[in-house]
Amino acid sequence: MKIAPVEDLFTIFNETATIMQEELQCTYLEALAETGENLFHESILQDELSELTVKRLKKSYESVNLSDYTKEEIRKSFQLSILKGMKENVQPNHQMTPDAVGMLIGYLVDKFVRETSFRLLDPAVGTGNLLTTVMNHQKDKTVEATGIEIDDLLIKLAYINANLQEHPIQFFNQDSLEPLFIEAADAAVSDLPIGYYPNDVRSAEYKLKADEGHSYSHHLFIEQSINHVKPGGYLFFIIPNGMFESEQAPKLHEYLKENAYIQGLLQLPLTMFKNEKAAKSIFILQKKGEGVTPPKQALLVNLPSLSKTTEVEKILKKIDAWYKESKQ
Repeated sequence: MKIAPVEDLFTIFNETATIMQEELQCTYLEALAETGENLFHESILQDELSELTVKRLKKSYESVNLSDYTKEEIRKSFQLSILKGMKENVQPNHQMTPDAVGMLIGYLVDKFVRETSFRLLDPAVGTGNLLTTVMNHQKDKTVEATGIEIDDLLIKLAYINANLQEHPIQFFNQDSLEPLFIEAADAAVSDLPIGYYPNDVRSAEYKLKADEGHSYSHHLFIEQSINHVKPGGYLFFIIPNGMFESEQAPKLHEYLKENAYIQGLLQLPLTMFKNEKAAKSIFILQKKGEGVTPPKQALLVNLPSLSKTTEVEKILKKIDAWYKESKQ
């Protein structure tokens, strides 16, 4: 892909966000949300800006026309701006899914979900980067989506991200593990939040609650996603490699045996992670339902470094062959 358009648009996001950050005395990410709103609405929505700032912003905005950019170019340039803002104010739960992983999940969703029109769910949508990457990689399909996020700033960035790319996504600003009043989805994707869920009263409602102490939020997210996907629907999760070795793993095994078929496990290259303990995999499930049968065998892959194009292509061919074989 041409790099220039992404850099061009990033420069506009970055310059205008920096101008606003200084004037509004806010964080870079808050300023980025404001400038994204302005670009989308093609007007300056903040009343408290000085005349000089308004002039400077107008000049920048007039130099850009969003319809000249592809959805992926808009996503990538907005993502670069968010990454810059996150460096300034890092919080561990604000890590962004690497692009190569998002694209691979996009490819898998396109492969498994055969409907030409479907609804996608991300119960931990963050800034919307993974969800919109996946949507951008659905060939000739109409996708509507639902994204849930508890963090006010992240969901604002996600909503602006979706608007700029013109994606039909409904957002809910709430704790995803509380009851959800959403339409059932055909598929779900999520880079699962890892750790303990502090609300023991709420987690008591889940089959995957811990017998004692706090429950794992990533287990509860899996159960919540399965609950909100239609029978036969696929789920694509980014999970920690050690998920099946924890003290709560036996319960998870039992739950999955009852409710879903494991379609595949793709281990991401260890080179992507600071240490082996932080390593992750892509876990593919299919919710049980009438007429839904398990694959002849699950797809198990150790992915090569995602920058090695020829190696990755070999793996994609292997996935293709497995898919044809298992879906006959």
